[in-house]
Amino acid sequence: MVEMAEFGRTTVRLYCVSIRKNIETQMSIQEIFQYIDATRSSTALRESYYVFPIVEGTHVISLALSVGLVIWFDLRLAGWILGDQPVSAVFRPLRPFMLAGFGLTFVTGGLLFWAMALRCYGSPFFWAKMIMLVLGGINITVYHVTIDRRRTEWDEAPFPPVQARIAGLVSLALWVGIIAAGRLMAYFL
Repeated sequence: MVEMAEFGRTTVRLYCVSIRKNIETQMSIQEIFQYIDATRSSTALRESYYVFPIVEGTHVISLALSVGLVIWFDLRLAGWILGDQPVSAVFRPLRPFMLAGFGLTFVTGGLLFWAMALRCYGSPFFWAKMIMLVLGGINITVYHVTIDRRRTEWDEAPFPPVQARIAGLVSLALWVGIIAAGRLMAYFL
């Protein structure tokens, strides 16, 4: 305020116009992806001879850890395997490894996106993968806030209730689709 007062009304008016332009400026999704793609960190990662392949390889390994374990749990929810084991007994030991795998998958996937944001924007496989990831998150949330809250009632049943089986089958289908879209995206970028 003191600096503006010294320069008079013209400076204050220019400052207000500048603020208004910044507020009114909106970037499209494509412009956001272009901005990310043009950053030095994106270029450095994309052009790195060693770092990019390490990130990509770590992403695949973390997917095997997280999604591989989720598949076991989903197959138990569907009632296809381990019917003699309570659902909680199957889930409990897998959970820390699933969460660690998903954390690593999220970080490495974010880095891969950061390195190739503009290419991702033009890829239908990227958008399909993102839609399926959102649907997977919704499926997990619905499962945990509804049927999983009553797990003590059906925990030891060889075939869980229909809602749990549906959640498991939807999860299986989505993860197959997510991985397929991710692999296709990698081949066509």
